[in-house]
Amino acid sequence: MRRVRRPKSLAELNLARGDVTLPAAFVRVQQPSATPPARVRILGLDPGSLCTGYAVIETGPRVTYLVSGSIRARGAALSDRLQEIFAGVDKLANEYQPDEVAIERVFMHRNADSALKLGQARGAALSATFAVRPRVFEYAPREVKLAVVGTGGAQKEQVQLMVRRLLNLTGPMGADAADALAIALCHAHSRNLSGQLHRLAAGSAR
Repeated sequence: MRRVRRPKSLAELNLARGDVTLPAAFVRVQQPSATPPARVRILGLDPGSLCTGYAVIETGPRVTYLVSGSIRARGAALSDRLQEIFAGVDKLANEYQPDEVAIERVFMHRNADSALKLGQARGAALSATFAVRPRVFEYAPREVKLAVVGTGGAQKEQVQLMVRRLLNLTGPMGADAADALAIALCHAHSRNLSGQLHRLAAGSAR
């Protein structure tokens, strides 16, 4: 039996259509089921102590873009900015009621003070979603770039370009919003691929 290669990115796995080319032995597994895929609403977050990017998409038969943007915290003190981040994400969570939240995993930063501020911003953003009780998923920055662009060393401009292409978006888009969309798409890619693998496993067990 020929081995199915894991798609490296959304460019290979056509996320908008939710299909992937499989060997003939698995064709029967890919046939449409009577029950359409459940729609899952994903909130992507790219926290920062000054600017927090956000994006909301829905998965299902296809990926649907709902909203994206950034929360700019303008308070002079860090505590004031954390309150603004919390209030902004809390409003988003209550308005869009996400089923799942995708956020970048904490990584080591050369500057300890910057790392501390980033961690507190991340905590404020995440805790603001808990009222709607979503499932939370974390991804390393390289995982996000690999899923969206196909390489873990992609530049921000490449990520932004692929996000636009995958979602057919036009108009201005800030870097923070693009990063949040990339995180949400990375999670959608992960969910889609996991579903494909589960169907393959179920089919081979029959």
